[in-house]
Amino acid sequence: MLHLLQIDLKKLTSYRTFWVVCGIYFVTLAFVTASGMEVLKFASDKIEDFGGSINIYRFPLYHFPDVWQNLIWVAGFFKFVLGVMVIISVTNEFAYRTVRQNIIDGLSRWEFLQSKILTNAVLAGISTVLLFLIALITGLIYSPELRFSEIIDDVEFFPAYFLQVFGYLSFALLMSVLVNRAGLTIIILMVARLLELFIIHKVVDVDALIPFFPLESVESLVPFPFMRYVFQEVLDHPLFLSVVTASIWIFLFNYFAYLKLKKSDI
Repeated sequence: MLHLLQIDLKKLTSYRTFWVVCGIYFVTLAFVTASGMEVLKFASDKIEDFGGSINIYRFPLYHFPDVWQNLIWVAGFFKFVLGVMVIISVTNEFAYRTVRQNIIDGLSRWEFLQSKILTNAVLAGISTVLLFLIALITGLIYSPELRFSEIIDDVEFFPAYFLQVFGYLSFALLMSVLVNRAGLTIIILMVARLLELFIIHKVVDVDALIPFFPLESVESLVPFPFMRYVFQEVLDHPLFLSVVTASIWIFLFNYFAYLKLKKSDI
């Protein structure tokens, strides 16, 4: 498995696009998730009575344990950038016939796909570790009191975040194998979630079925956290149903990608 991962990472790291897209992703992720308090400070200075009506230093956006779920939910928006990276990587394999060359050199089709799956796991893992460090540092800076019980509370959202990113990248991998065209696949990735939401609310509109839609199950791994600040109840742990459903869909994404690759004339 390590050998397969090394093969794919060697190809990826030779692309200038890989470094550009990953740089944009990680810099933007760090800046946006860590700058919320500075935005509140700016608003307090520039907007009359803002600081008087809201004590920004007591606003628990970055306080433990809220910081974990808050930053993880916001970070979920940026996984699209990693999805684009996966699409470019996979479609380039078909465009430049490197997938054919890999198979001629001895890789099976499953091993080729496995190398992509392992790379997706690495990207999701790096994103999770980076986000953990950002949340930990900002939490240590802004929390008025540090209690170990609060620091470790809600950290179960990080495995859920890893699963969310890995699931999204698995979907991007499937679309890339099915379509084989970078531009069209990126467009599909952009509209897929909107199309699913339209089907959920305008076509199906059955609450009991909503958790079983593919992208919905992935997105629901990290519930929306900010309603707690308007005194509404918030789910402060990943739902077991979401974890199981998302895991099944991740398996299916990769399995369908293998079936398509197995039957393709490459």
